[in-house]
Amino acid sequence: MAENARESRDPQNGQGGSEYHGVPANALPLTASEDRQWATMAHFGGILGFIPSLLIYLIFKERGPFTAQESKEALNFSLPPTVAAIIANILVFIPVVGNIFAVVATLIWIALTCYSVVAGVRVNRGQPYRYPFNLRWIK
Repeated sequence: MAENARESRDPQNGQGGSEYHGVPANALPLTASEDRQWATMAHFGGILGFIPSLLIYLIFKERGPFTAQESKEALNFSLPPTVAAIIANILVFIPVVGNIFAVVATLIWIALTCYSVVAGVRVNRGQPYRYPFNLRWIK
């Protein structure tokens, strides 16, 4: 038996079992390289929309200051274009003008991809990045 597990008896069948003691609630802080890695992934995730940066922000904001700062910046930048692209993709099904919305959605994703790659490369070098056009809704 493991040292941390306690032997207990199940009252219904009388057999012994062990309790699971799990992982501590407070996760360890990120190392400097891990902090930079997750911050970089938050920006590169903008290629897929706002979901990757949102997940990285929610999971790692307490564990690394650089990741918290950069994932919040990436989330604030990628959220409005993602919503706009989703709306444009829905409007593609309108007859006659649908092709215009298809072009708009494509241009949004191209711009989002270019800005995300530039930011990801810069952050990977350890430099913070501020997008030139960012609403910064999440404080």
